Amino acid sequence: MDLPTLDRHSVVPLYYQIQQHLLDRIRAGTLKPGKPIPSEQEISGRLRISRMTARQALKSLCDLGVTYSQRGKGTFVSAIKLEKNSRQVLSFSEEMQASGSRPRSKVLSFEVSNSSPDVADVLQLSPGEKVISLRRVRMAGTSPMGLEWSRLPLRVCPDLLQSFDPSRSLYQALSERYGVHIVAADEVAEAGLAGGEEAKLLKVPRNSPVFLFTRTSYGQNGQPVEYVKSTYRGDRFKIVNRLTQPVLTQPALRQEEKSIGIGKNAQGKARRRSSVFPK
Repeated sequence: MDLPTLDRHSVVPLYYQIQQHLLDRIRAGTLKPGKPIPSEQEISGRLRISRMTARQALKSLCDLGVTYSQRGKGTFVSAIKLEKNSRQVLSFSEEMQASGSRPRSKVLSFEVSNSSPDVADVLQLSPGEKVISLRRVRMAGTSPMGLEWSRLPLRVCPDLLQSFDPSRSLYQALSERYGVHIVAADEVAEAGLAGGEEAKLLKVPRNSPVFLFTRTSYGQNGQPVEYVKSTYRGDRFKIVNRLTQPVLTQPALRQEEKSIGIGKNAQGKARRRSSVFPK
């Protein structure tokens, strides 16, 4: 592929000129996900720059998350990150379908089990009440994207083990077979690092960055029906949200003005202070 003509008299560092050129090619689709980009040796040789400068350009692309390096193999274009929508209650299958990907699952375990104290507390279970435990690797096509461990009260779906194909959408099964519609959820997102087992299942290096989600889902009657702990790849997901400014009523607006020292007196003082400056 073509490499930039460097302006060696510019105040813009050489590594940054190379970075921007490669970044433009990635954004334009000339360099596609999974494909290699020119090596440190090739860049330094063709542009007649030091290996250190070429290395800095490649590292800066990795730091931006648009490329990744594999020891002994080279640097490759990263896949486009999928959006983890935190504005709506969506299943993994719905999120993948919305992004144009084909959702798949690899089942790790699917069984009836005793509940731990924390799960019993969240799901409001009676002493000794059992849960259905479902652990899966969630995939987009053939690529592992995340790990999910769902626990549901057995009484909500007593024959789920016999009636449900765990490679398919759990939310769809709850809705169609049991009339349970997930209408709300409390979800906590944290940053973490992939441990040994997680890294192996997600096919990423150990200690790779991951998102950790803990979700409690509620049915239309307001009762908790699912407790999920998930681990998603940090290199394949980004969290998307929408923030809005609350609309203040007039009494609330006046109270806020008082709290930050804005009012008639404060505004008058501000005008008097500003009048000493020439116009």
